[in-house]
Amino acid sequence: MIIVFPERMHGSGCFLKLWLLHMLYAGQFPTKGLVEHWFCEGLLNDFDRFSEAQIQCDHIINSLLNACLLERVGEDYVKMHDVIRDMALWIACELEVKENNFFVKAGAQLLEEPDAMTWECAKRMSIMSNHIKVLRETLKCHNLRTLFLGENNLQVISDGFFHFIPRLTVLNLSRNYGLEELPKGISQLISLECLDLSSTGIRELLIELKSLTKLKMLDLSNMLFVRKIKIPRQLISSFSKLQIFKLRPLINRDYPDEEEDNVLNGVNENLIKELKCLQHLNILSIPPIKNVFALERFLNFNLFRCCIETLELEGFRDSNVFNSLCLENMERLEKSCFKDCASMEEIKIEKLLSSVSSSINYTSQFHKLSHVIIDGCGKLTDTTWLIFVPNLRFLSISWCFKMEEILSEGKLGEVADKVGIPYPKPFLKLEMLKLCVLPELKSIYWDALPFPFLKHFCVWGDCSKLKKLPLNSDSAKRNHITIE
Repeated sequence: MIIVFPERMHGSGCFLKLWLLHMLYAGQFPTKGLVEHWFCEGLLNDFDRFSEAQIQCDHIINSLLNACLLERVGEDYVKMHDVIRDMALWIACELEVKENNFFVKAGAQLLEEPDAMTWECAKRMSIMSNHIKVLRETLKCHNLRTLFLGENNLQVISDGFFHFIPRLTVLNLSRNYGLEELPKGISQLISLECLDLSSTGIRELLIELKSLTKLKMLDLSNMLFVRKIKIPRQLISSFSKLQIFKLRPLINRDYPDEEEDNVLNGVNENLIKELKCLQHLNILSIPPIKNVFALERFLNFNLFRCCIETLELEGFRDSNVFNSLCLENMERLEKSCFKDCASMEEIKIEKLLSSVSSSINYTSQFHKLSHVIIDGCGKLTDTTWLIFVPNLRFLSISWCFKMEEILSEGKLGEVADKVGIPYPKPFLKLEMLKLCVLPELKSIYWDALPFPFLKHFCVWGDCSKLKKLPLNSDSAKRNHITIE
């Protein structure tokens, strides 16, 4: 078999190296995670900022997809076919004879860590997706740059495990829910640029981590105990080169303020103070915001507005009207979630009209926003503001007992009158629509709509007043929709 890699600005050698890195993963993996790891590994040295590197990475991934060296899984994941992966391993073994590049035992059903002697010369290593509970060895891997330990059953890492890996730049410990404590030896990884602790049970970040001065990415998303995790003050702010910071809970619960020296205590003031020191921040994910004051504090800083990808508003009880204009100019906002906002009666759109009217463009407001979840907002009657979300792919609305219309015909008519131009067809990019327990819902839209990308349409629970769907024989031409 002859493989010809696309020759682009980085050259075919770079494509080969980036493609071979995919075999470090087992199964499917998120494209965003790939880009983050490549960037932190220094494989994209032409770019100083992650946002610039992401464009080039998207191009590389698309080239590999077009060459059938990767397969797409949904919109946000890719995987390497088993046969292609075997070929990649063979190529890597040929290279390993000369360079000792790769040690890969991903998904190999390992119960214990491999003998340290077998991989002490490797530059990149993956033993992810196994059943390893304890890492006891004291490694002496002076060339190791990438280490994937994710998706095991890790519970204990010995204090000496990281002592002699001076050049490690990427460490992935994700999806080890039983791992509740980091060894102090992790502070020895002074070259580390990417630390992925997502989906773990870590309860405390050690102050000794301040030695990781080169850190560009810290992922604490989907943590079991993120609301109870202790993050010492002046730790986050010490990562002066940090460009990606993710701090989102898997299960959101409030805990009493037990630790004074914890940036997560209080109403986000301590966290905001730390984040303001990160002048290179590109991507930011934060815990749910619980009141208007806290939201305004975050959005008052331009750096935050430009960085936040996911915004979750939970338990808003101090306002019955939410002004959607405050989400305008959030350049990276991809997902918005309104949860248990019991007093919220309306998401206002009036103040958006002036900016729409001046630009003569409905699509300029939330062009990146693709996921919207509205859950437990018992007084909300409609979601007409979604007409300003042209690239919406996923919409879920549930447990909104007074919701009567998804898009209000009357309100949209007022919009058209004030702006002076017709509003566009909604939901042209929508892939999934979920409606659950909306007992007063009578209309999604008053006429049939085209759904060129819709794959799944779910109506669950009590939606007994919804008698008609916005579909006709032309709604899904050349497309298959599953309706539940």
